[in-house]
Amino acid sequence: MTTTAASASHHLSPAFPGRAPWGTAGKLRAWQQAALDEYMRLQPRDFLAVATPGAGKTTFALTLASYLLHNHLVQQITVVAPTEHLKKQWAEAAARIGIKLDPDYSAGPVSKEYHGVAVTYAGVGVRPMLHRNRCEQRKTLVILDEIHHAGDSKSWGEACSEAFDPATRRLALTGTPFRSDTNPIPFVAYEEGNDGIRRSSADYTYGYGNALADGVVRPVIFLSYSGNMRWRTKAGDEIAARLGEPMTKDAIGQAWRTALAPTGEWIPAVLKAADQRLTEVRKGIPDAGGLVIASDQDSARAYAKILKDISGHKVTVVLSDEKAASKRIDAFTHSDDRWMVAVRMVSEGVDVPRLAVGVYATTISTPLFFAQAVGRFVRSRRRGETASVFVPTIPMLLDFANEMEVERDHVLDKPKKAGDEENPFAEEDQLLADAEKLEDEETEEQLPFEALESDAVFDRVLYDGAEFGMQAHPGSEEEQDYLGIPGLLEPDQVQMLLQKRQTRQIAHSRQKPADQADLIELPAERRPIVTHKQLLELRKSLNTLVSAYTHQSGKPHGVIHNELRRVCGGPPSAEATAGQLNERIKKIREWATKMR
Repeated sequence: MTTTAASASHHLSPAFPGRAPWGTAGKLRAWQQAALDEYMRLQPRDFLAVATPGAGKTTFALTLASYLLHNHLVQQITVVAPTEHLKKQWAEAAARIGIKLDPDYSAGPVSKEYHGVAVTYAGVGVRPMLHRNRCEQRKTLVILDEIHHAGDSKSWGEACSEAFDPATRRLALTGTPFRSDTNPIPFVAYEEGNDGIRRSSADYTYGYGNALADGVVRPVIFLSYSGNMRWRTKAGDEIAARLGEPMTKDAIGQAWRTALAPTGEWIPAVLKAADQRLTEVRKGIPDAGGLVIASDQDSARAYAKILKDISGHKVTVVLSDEKAASKRIDAFTHSDDRWMVAVRMVSEGVDVPRLAVGVYATTISTPLFFAQAVGRFVRSRRRGETASVFVPTIPMLLDFANEMEVERDHVLDKPKKAGDEENPFAEEDQLLADAEKLEDEETEEQLPFEALESDAVFDRVLYDGAEFGMQAHPGSEEEQDYLGIPGLLEPDQVQMLLQKRQTRQIAHSRQKPADQADLIELPAERRPIVTHKQLLELRKSLNTLVSAYTHQSGKPHGVIHNELRRVCGGPPSAEATAGQLNERIKKIREWATKMR
């Protein structure tokens, strides 16, 4: 496996020529050239390229296809894409460099004017033998775009294996290589690690961290909003809770859905803040657009109406994967309209480079979908562009946001659980469990409930694994400080500016009398900034101390963890805050000292 270095090669610019449309770049970026060089060296039948969304996988694939056609190593091309819209987009991109693909192919011989066809995984699933026959008749390059979709259903994976087994060359592409189950992905190699777990092995990897360092993608600022939620259960009980507070899985799901209900105050307040952010970003990026990712069609229409009232401009609504939807996306792409609202339609692969502000207004909670959704905003056209994504204060979403640079492979085997003891790797296991859900599976079962009311509170900003800010009311000076961050900044400038904003916010809050403070909960100085890496270190320290105390006391790990939770309070260590972890570390050291 080859992975790029953090900086680009000396003879190629990683970021220029700009963010050219797919397939039109005059010369390759450093990673694209390096991946192409690796392919030329290996000349493999199967090649898996993992590149972060927005890095330019399509340009790389079409350049390789052109090389293979020109050198008569293949005679035709088949592109397999996840959706109808994407197969048309592939055909348009290929046409720009002289490769003609038929995106409307269904059966029979292909016209001689075409070099190949663009089809969907669903289409292959319906007629695998048709595509197998084509591969057997002529030397074929198969490009499998976002290949993890080959496992969306068992039949699709089997169909792809059957259809493209005779192919001369197979190029697999993905930006998010972890799958929603443990079924093998066709034509992907797996290697067994020291732990006995088999993981997918890429031939070339270009991660978000490398792409960010090279200026190929934008840095992402996550703005998190909490608030009070109230809903009524099917049994008639009224429940109130605050987003971000520890609660059961069902309660988290119902509080989350209450926040997203168009009848409450949370979503209008967040949409207003997002529109203000878009206005600021457009000062530096005049055509910057915003995208709201909604859970369902009714919500999407309601959000669009709210946004129209807020902004005074029409809003593009994309409801399903139909021809009209593709046309609306294309029209939005080439316009300077402010907002588009979609139901999952643009969660993956659709290229709208001007999208710079997003609102994650769906309860889909898999790391795969979240990564794909955020990938819509990271496609940089020039250095200095930043992306802003608004999210509810839901712990798992904040974890995903803090793990933007974590590269994962598809895991074929599930780790074994060590009895009923608390697993030191519980956090990683939970991540895999989340990834094993279907892509469109929501956070919890849809238990009947009625959303009653909600309000919004600006909570914090997450950037590069660190957290900034403290809670403030919508419309307050403190919130405006963060919404007004310039849209054109280098990554190090973003962090520096956020630190300055927070310092100013803390100083300002100290000057106010307690009864006039805008803060809802703890002041910033009592909410220390804790990075995701620091949380992991705290958990490791706790697990190390628990292991040592196990030998000292003779008690199992799980029993000790449970005693610590009983005495100190709080959730399991994988979900505990830095303060809760520090309390447990202090307590177990106290116990160990007493036993000496």
